[in-house]
Amino acid sequence: MILADKIIEERKKNGWSQEELAEKLGVSRQAVSKWESAGSIPDLQRVILLAELFGVSTDYLLKDELVREQPEVISEPASGSLRRVSMEEASAYLEMKKKHAPMIALGVLLCILSPALLILLGGFAESQMLNITEMLAAVGLTCLFGMIAVAVFLFITCGLRADKSEALEKEAFETEYGVSGMARERKNDYAPVFSRGLAIGVVLCIVAAVPLVVAGAMEAPDYILTSLTSLLLAIVALGVYLIVRVAMIHGSYDTLLQEGEYSREEKNAKKKLEPLAGAYWCCATAVYLGWSFWTRDWKITWLVWPVAGVLYAAVSGIARMHIDSKSKR
Repeated sequence: MILADKIIEERKKNGWSQEELAEKLGVSRQAVSKWESAGSIPDLQRVILLAELFGVSTDYLLKDELVREQPEVISEPASGSLRRVSMEEASAYLEMKKKHAPMIALGVLLCILSPALLILLGGFAESQMLNITEMLAAVGLTCLFGMIAVAVFLFITCGLRADKSEALEKEAFETEYGVSGMARERKNDYAPVFSRGLAIGVVLCIVAAVPLVVAGAMEAPDYILTSLTSLLLAIVALGVYLIVRVAMIHGSYDTLLQEGEYSREEKNAKKKLEPLAGAYWCCATAVYLGWSFWTRDWKITWLVWPVAGVLYAAVSGIARMHIDSKSKR
């Protein structure tokens, strides 16, 4: 294998484009293209840099008869007890996450949207608009339970299919050669989609309350307020759908790279916080259902979820500080 072929092979194994390799070497993309087409050869300094970047010897690059001694593991050095993730397993995991992301996002959308029809019909019934009776408004309650049932089905179905790959998100591991490069390249390609989806989702969640706030300031009738509350839930549901969908796919790349919230340190911290999280959200659900059925004021009780989310961030942060302080003693 000649130098040109070795440069192509090593570049692709690391998941780099010609532009990315050129940037790392401080040369133009055309220079890398000429090297790979055997139209020219890099100078000695560039050969040394190439060897460092690829994790190989200069002899391997320059001598045609030499072959790579053994695959290089890109991930951090780890003990032999850690599982090894192959390229096939990593690709299957990313594909599974890509398929499940819209299903999980749809389930979240249905949970948020579920009380919208109940609020809308209840508001018209109380205002005696459109001849909607309390009996007809009860259809909204049926719709609520139906949407929640579908959402739970989606969550359980995706959860059962993801059981085999759950360890990647919870346990430390090491990757075989080429996995990290592949994940990095896909993450970089997905970055514009992630940024756009996240931005649109956040904007939708922010502007969703504007019509309701304006109507409240103008002292609009109750049926208008309840209608706008249903509209708010619909817009927020759409925004959260976008956020959850792109975040799940983006998170799958972080999982393989063991970065961000999927770093080894974060995984250890999450293990210790799991009992707290389970108890907290069970209590939040109990409060929501209890308050909702006691007051039947579904247009207000949904506020439990954003409040619970903000409080959980504070509670988990305090618990994390406590855990970190104990580990340092």
